[in-house]
Amino acid sequence: MSDKDLKKYTLIHDNKKNDWALKPDAGGRAKARFETKKEATQGGVLSDALGKAGGSVKIQKTDGRYQEERTYPRGKDPKGSPG
Repeated sequence: MSDKDLKKYTLIHDNKKNDWALKPDAGGRAKARFETKKEATQGGVLSDALGKAGGSVKIQKTDGRYQEERTYPRGKDPKGSPG
């Protein structure tokens, strides 16, 4: 599977709703919402939100800068990517 086949998402802080939203990079509605970033990033929650298809999730800080990127399931992580 190539990097292009992975659906890409970003976990962002939504200032209007004061929560964290998992939004597709291609646009559209949030796939999932969480009260806190900790709730979203703990033990398998993002993986469950993405389902069997999985995907790549960039996690932002509240200032908009990227904190990290995760791939679910881990086996779909492109071999050429660091980390």
